[in-house]
Amino acid sequence: MTLTKKAAVMLLVLATAACTDPDRFGGGAGADGAGANGGLGAGVAGSASDPASPLFFNQTIGDRVLFAVDTSTITPEGQTILDAQAQWLLTNADYRAVIEGHADEQGTREYNLALGQRRANAVREYLVSRGVPVGRLQVTSFGKERPIAICSEESCYAQNRRAVTVLSFSAITS
Repeated sequence: MTLTKKAAVMLLVLATAACTDPDRFGGGAGADGAGANGGLGAGVAGSASDPASPLFFNQTIGDRVLFAVDTSTITPEGQTILDAQAQWLLTNADYRAVIEGHADEQGTREYNLALGQRRANAVREYLVSRGVPVGRLQVTSFGKERPIAICSEESCYAQNRRAVTVLSFSAITS
């Protein structure tokens, strides 16, 4: 299957999952999403309730860890998220990840690119220490070039000091 076909299939799956009504089969899923099986097992394939889906990874596990000012040291909260990311990646071997390092707007472009790289490397090293093969992980730094919060206040700066794990599907070839 060509890369274009794989991308089209993945897009179709994600688009279908986004339009899914979890109670369409009368399973009785309430606001807690427990459904007929009491919340055990997989949800609708490709949805945020499916433990094997990228949406589950992003929304339930968390795709990012935050850092303190001028550091690339992973916090205890970050370790918890990365432990779950590592487990998900080990369970879902068809996925690779690009770890994006980011910084807040303070400091020079060059300094923030280097800081973002250190943050991405710290996350990669942590995931590798938890058993994720290094060949499935890439790192890149955007420094301060891609903020998610734009303002000159600590609340925005804190959101921008991050490393984001971006998943990509990669079929294993024999």
